[in-house]
Amino acid sequence: MALSDTDRVYDALLVTLVRGGDARAAERLAARWQPRLLRAARRMLGDGEEAREAVQEAWGGICRGWLRLSDPEMFPAWAYGILSRKCADRIRGLSARRARFAPAEAAPEPAEAAQAPLRHEILAALGQLSAEHRIAAILYFSEGLTLAETAAATGVPVGTAKSRIFHARQNLKDLLEGDLT
Repeated sequence: MALSDTDRVYDALLVTLVRGGDARAAERLAARWQPRLLRAARRMLGDGEEAREAVQEAWGGICRGWLRLSDPEMFPAWAYGILSRKCADRIRGLSARRARFAPAEAAPEPAEAAQAPLRHEILAALGQLSAEHRIAAILYFSEGLTLAETAAATGVPVGTAKSRIFHARQNLKDLLEGDLT
C-alpha cells in the first residue's frame, strides 16, 4: 500500500506542526499512523500482543525524537525505522524464549486461517524469513516505502536493502510454491 504524494505532504505538514508544539497535530498524526504501524508490526512479529507492545515502544521513541528528525518528509522511513528496531528486538527475544522453553512443534494457527488459507500461507512464509529479510519485505511490499525509505528505515545502504528485498522475494516464492503445489 504505497503512500500517495498527498499523504506524504500532509504527514510532513503534521510533523512540522508537531515540532512547533501543536498537540492537535500530534493527535492527528498518531491517529493516521497508529493503524499503519500496528499492521506492519503484526506482520513482522506474527503476534498481536507483541505487535501492540512494539508499537507502544515505538511511539515512545517517535515522541522523544520529533525534534531530531531533520526532514519532516522522512517521517515514514524514520517512524518505520524505529518500529523495525523494536520489532527486531522482540523477534530476537521471542526466538531466544522459544528455543529455551518451547518444544519443537509447530506454532498454533491463528483463528482466521480457516477463513483465509492463502493469507495464512503468506504470513507463515514471512515468518520463516530472517528478521532482516522479513522487515525489509514488509516495509517495501506491504507498507509501500520506496527502496531509499526502506534502506533508511532499516539503517542499511540502499544496495543492502535492495538485496534483502530480492532475497526475501525469492525465498517467499520458493516457500509459497512448495506450499501451493
